[in-house]
Amino acid sequence: MSTMKLKKNKRSPRLVAVNVLVHILLAVLALIWVLPIFWIVLTSFRAEPGAYTSTFLPQGYTLNNYIKLFTDRNVLNFPKMFTNTLIIAIVTCIFSTFFVLSVAYSLSRMRFKFRKPYMNIAMILGLFPGFMTMVAQYFLLKSMGLTEGSSIRIGLIIVYSACTGLGFQIAKGYFDTIPRSIDEAAVMDGATQWQVFTKITMPLAKPIVIYTVLTSFIAPWVDFIFAKVLCRANADQYTVAIGLWNMLQKEYIYQWYTCFAAGAVVISIPIALLFLYMQRFYVEGVSGAVKG
Repeated sequence: MSTMKLKKNKRSPRLVAVNVLVHILLAVLALIWVLPIFWIVLTSFRAEPGAYTSTFLPQGYTLNNYIKLFTDRNVLNFPKMFTNTLIIAIVTCIFSTFFVLSVAYSLSRMRFKFRKPYMNIAMILGLFPGFMTMVAQYFLLKSMGLTEGSSIRIGLIIVYSACTGLGFQIAKGYFDTIPRSIDEAAVMDGATQWQVFTKITMPLAKPIVIYTVLTSFIAPWVDFIFAKVLCRANADQYTVAIGLWNMLQKEYIYQWYTCFAAGAVVISIPIALLFLYMQRFYVEGVSGAVKG
């Protein structure tokens, strides 16, 4: 018995070598992934102006880049852009999460006419890039007066939210894994379909809810193409993606490049905070599902 345990505990040199190589490969991949983030953080504190330097590490460090980013409003009003993007992302996140989960739950749990044709059409439409419809979307919004002034934010929210209903596949796949017998038992006890959805299915589907919230928030936060098309020359309605892009223009890049790095760090903070806050609910949902 003791010899068998010794054989099990004894690792072969080949297995040890494979493990070492795997860990080395993972360490190299982690370094490659972290290095650009480390560089952009260092650049955000760099004292030398301009886009190019002769050394990887900055020669001097300063907080003036962050101070200039939030105080210099003569050329690029970053605080206004940040506020615009935050409002659009939060409102879009609320609507998009509701739309995606509602569509996914309906297609997963209910049976009705044109259910399969709708899923097939949605799958086909999902194969085409979204920017193909931007011209049509722009003229539709223009006909409703949503392409000028503060109404641009409303137009962006409508487009970002309305387009999310087609992205139901992942959420539907998760809902399909929840036994239908739970819903049937609740209905037999007198629960309505809405009560089943909100009080039974949603608590069991926390991981996919968290995933939907994160993707619904990140999509408008990082979008550039459609925001640029709709905002055009309305600088007061610019989002952070447009602001960071402007910082790299030929006339601004020398004075604003380090501020661009500081802005890249700043806009990552809301996403990181949201992920850290929602992560505990994700863990609770997974552990609850495993216990169930």
